[in-house]
Amino acid sequence: MGRNKFSQREIDVIGKLLRRKCAVNRFQQKQIRHILRTEFEFNISDFGVQGKAYGYDELQESVRRGVIQILDEATIAAMKAKRERDRQRDALLQGEQAAEATPLAPEADWQAVLRQWEEWEQAQGAAE
Repeated sequence: MGRNKFSQREIDVIGKLLRRKCAVNRFQQKQIRHILRTEFEFNISDFGVQGKAYGYDELQESVRRGVIQILDEATIAAMKAKRERDRQRDALLQGEQAAEATPLAPEADWQAVLRQWEEWEQAQGAAE
């Protein structure tokens, strides 16, 4: 899920990219969608209908309906900064959880299990 709040400048750039997307080949469309996702956190699937093209007119309709909100630059900058802090915090937590993960138990080590099996076989052979 991407963002649904953008500045007017971002909406203008997104609109230009959507216009261009409808006029280029498939490879270039993929590049434009990548730019929309990575630079603007704008996912067409969040606003469009599956199977239908999403272009400039649909963007304007989404803004008119209030699905996409236009905010001032300072608010958008603060939102982006908060999202980045949250990403960094999540990455730290994930790293800490990985470090705290318990190592595999010895019986989960296949080589140790193999040694136990061979010892058991030897013991069975000696008992017969």
